[in-house]
Amino acid sequence: MRVILGIDTSNYTTSAALIDADSGALVASAGKLLPVKEGQRGIRQSDAVFHHTAALAEILREVYSGLQVQTVAVAVSEKPAEQEGSYMPCFLAGVNAAAASASACGVPLYKTSHQIGHILACLYGCESLAFLRQPFICFHVSGGTTDALLVKPEQERLCVERVAKSSDLKAGQAVDRIGVKMGLHFPAGKALEALALQSDKHYTQCAKLNGADCSLSGLENLALKMLQSGEKEADCAKFVFDYLANTLEKMSLVLLEKYTDLPLFFAGGVMSNSIIKERLHKSLGAHFCPPRFSADNAVGIAYYGYLQWNNSKN
Repeated sequence: MRVILGIDTSNYTTSAALIDADSGALVASAGKLLPVKEGQRGIRQSDAVFHHTAALAEILREVYSGLQVQTVAVAVSEKPAEQEGSYMPCFLAGVNAAAASASACGVPLYKTSHQIGHILACLYGCESLAFLRQPFICFHVSGGTTDALLVKPEQERLCVERVAKSSDLKAGQAVDRIGVKMGLHFPAGKALEALALQSDKHYTQCAKLNGADCSLSGLENLALKMLQSGEKEADCAKFVFDYLANTLEKMSLVLLEKYTDLPLFFAGGVMSNSIIKERLHKSLGAHFCPPRFSADNAVGIAYYGYLQWNNSKN
């Protein structure tokens, strides 16, 4: 079997994946969260580079384990997003490993962004790869970004234009900051969701918008005031996810007024949350992929390599 290797070293996950070079089917994937000390809300870039470097050999062994395959191309994320100036040192670990792998195998190396990886992983997980033939809107909602992206597929690449964003705090940052304040381990999304599902409250508040852009700094302040006033942690957690769902819904409605009838997708780790997913699927008919493709992973990166490798043959 011929395969495409994809590698992604985001700020918090080391991951790799293999895509069948002939069919585009996922062959294998593996990932490992970087260690974050108790009570901390993140990890320094220098530490992230070290932990990625230490984990990559193990992840690559795992993804190739038991397989008799020929690697015909390698793809890697080299930066967080498509915007000019986008850069984080943690991606250097993946780029170096990918470059060494491609050189050792004598095969092409394709570089893209972590954001493109999320978009393609979302389409793959939704079984919606046919949408690569038309424009669509994809929200990328995570710890590092809360962006709405207008995606216009072309023959050899995805043209991505950011059409809305959070002007300050990102959705994943808000979730993690509030979760850590409650004593939850970072990343706090799953544990905070488990708390929220214990609440029967429904909150309607959302961020004020400037056009389609939002500001999420108020969410952290409001949630912390709820905690300080003695409200139940479960209700506070539910408020966080209702607030985010309400805000994303409002942003989507503004965008759909301008980009009428475009399909709407949601990608990124925050979008694996069942409360937000249920709300937006019901109100907007939006597309969501399974959590394994929402969280940081290298599946979309490997699929990017698949697209590029096949384009190179035509």
